[in-house]
Amino acid sequence: MKLVPLWFIVIAVLWTGFFVLEGFDFGVGMLHGVVGKDEAGRRAAINTIGPLWDGNEVWLIVAAAALFAAFPGWYATMFSGFYLVLVLVLVLLLVALIVRGVSFEYRGKRDAVRWRRTWDGLLTAGSLLAPLLLGVALGDLLHGLPINSSQEYTGSLVNLLQPYALLTGVTLMLICLLHGATFLSLKTTGDMREGAGRLARRVAPVTGLAVLAFAIWTHVTSSSTFFLNPVELLAVLAAIAAIWLVYSRSDGFAFAATTVTMAACIVSIFTGLYPNVMVSSTNPAYNLTVHNTASGAYSLKVMTVVVVIFLPFVLAYQTWTYYVFRRRISKQEFRPSPQRSTLLGAPHPPPATPAGGPPAGPGKLT
Repeated sequence: MKLVPLWFIVIAVLWTGFFVLEGFDFGVGMLHGVVGKDEAGRRAAINTIGPLWDGNEVWLIVAAAALFAAFPGWYATMFSGFYLVLVLVLVLLLVALIVRGVSFEYRGKRDAVRWRRTWDGLLTAGSLLAPLLLGVALGDLLHGLPINSSQEYTGSLVNLLQPYALLTGVTLMLICLLHGATFLSLKTTGDMREGAGRLARRVAPVTGLAVLAFAIWTHVTSSSTFFLNPVELLAVLAAIAAIWLVYSRSDGFAFAATTVTMAACIVSIFTGLYPNVMVSSTNPAYNLTVHNTASGAYSLKVMTVVVVIFLPFVLAYQTWTYYVFRRRISKQEFRPSPQRSTLLGAPHPPPATPAGGPPAGPGKLT
């Protein structure tokens, strides 16, 4: 069926979109307590992604739903076949994502310092664990797991924490860190912008080395040729460009380079997988492929029609959201004042319009 490879591409695009868009959210979550030296700075850092983060996470939900609908055999082995071994990892991942989301909303519900610092710590931990665990899961797909002829996982927790998978997780986490630093440089002003730039310059060389190691190991794992394929090479070149642009303090181009780096790394995993969707380390004959895990032709046709109709609206809405909230944010907007409530959702007069954009408006978090 021609729709089978199409839906593999759709799922790869959804995962890539999630990591590109949610990647800088994760990075901001990891760095908000470092770039924001005081409460006003931390609030400003969080508000750079305040109107965006929950929309970005929708890509993960849609990716999982598309996986379930288009490739039920793949979904079953990933999420059901691992049984109690993966439950621990999945629960940890879900807790990281849930705690991270709750932190955005709850940290401003009380003025107590301990209350805010607790939620700040949970936000940082959740933002760090989520890309790390998701990266480990994606690395496991390509490197191989013990899967028998019945498409059932037969390994243990140790099999999930193999070196290549751990490298993939660490690499994606580092890219998120750099991605978030370049985003903060692009979205903040004054000392926050300078601090984000300094952090980006410290993280960039380490991230570049991790991407190089990841690209080489991915190539060795998925190919028998000597030279890197175009996508793997693009990941390395984009990482090098990101390092150079971060040091040259070109905020916009540096963010674009980290975007390409993240996208190329995710796409390289899926290009290395195809036509497999999960590699069996037990026997190559037991590999899960796009053909032996796909839904029927009618289901794929209906899903294709739905995607063609609704995806343009989703992309248009998200593009509009980014356009509306495009301006830089200053921590001066979050200094305590008698006229402004510190509680999320409480009414307050609109702030003065900063140079270069409209007032903060809806979506502001405390």
